[in-house]
Amino acid sequence: MNLRQTILRKAYPLLIKLSASGNKASILFPPEGVPLLALPSDLSLALNDAHTWNISESNRKFTLLVNTASDCGFTPQYTQLQQLADDFRESLLIIGVPANDFKKQEPGSDTEIAQFCTRNYGVTFPIAQKTSVVKGSTQHPIYTWLTHANSNGWNNRAPDWNFAKYLLSPEGKLVAYFGPAVEPSVCAELLR
Repeated sequence: MNLRQTILRKAYPLLIKLSASGNKASILFPPEGVPLLALPSDLSLALNDAHTWNISESNRKFTLLVNTASDCGFTPQYTQLQQLADDFRESLLIIGVPANDFKKQEPGSDTEIAQFCTRNYGVTFPIAQKTSVVKGSTQHPIYTWLTHANSNGWNNRAPDWNFAKYLLSPEGKLVAYFGPAVEPSVCAELLR
């Protein structure tokens, strides 16, 4: 962990407190009665261990997709994400999706990212290959689906910073969005 990452880790509680109100602390659910559309089974996400994930490989679990970064003030959320992965091993799959979209806070290679996550936070859940999550021509197709209501049934909200979280039902339907400042432990409330 470099000096910047060490400082960010210590400043994390203050950052969460300062972000508690506003856009980064948003929690969104589908409006009542809106038909939810399932993630197409032909969309996949390349993992950094040379495997590929698609919704059919979730084994009837909820899936939490989180765009991540190693040099972000929210990076300490890896600790809670790993705790969630451990506590809900039977019902939840977490996938970290590294992205360098916000102030270049994920500059490392896929190998460096995996080593950082394991060494500093003990991460054992899958990490995807680095990709783009913001709307535009380079946005990963799964994030295009997640951020367009005409595709998923209700949500247009794209990540506005690192550690935005999208919760998919076991059937591959988007059931919640949690902003970057929403701590992962809040997601657990939906799984209890």
